[in-house]
Amino acid sequence: MTTTVVLRNSIRRLRFEHNMTQEELALRTGVSRQTIMSIERGETNPSVLLALKIASAFSVPVTDVFAMEGKLAPV
Repeated sequence: MTTTVVLRNSIRRLRFEHNMTQEELALRTGVSRQTIMSIERGETNPSVLLALKIASAFSVPVTDVFAMEGKLAPV
């Protein structure tokens, strides 16, 4: 049984709501703009620490930024 789980994010929407560029978010979180762009596009998953830093930059819980889509394999 194959299970697909994908990490979705709301970074783009949150950036627009906070009038923040990728560069500004990158500076606030200590990573490159390319890293933010890759995470925003869903090409890369952030570390737990970076996910928490991104949420903190928007002053929201991490679950408002990231959500798991799909189901885990039963044990």
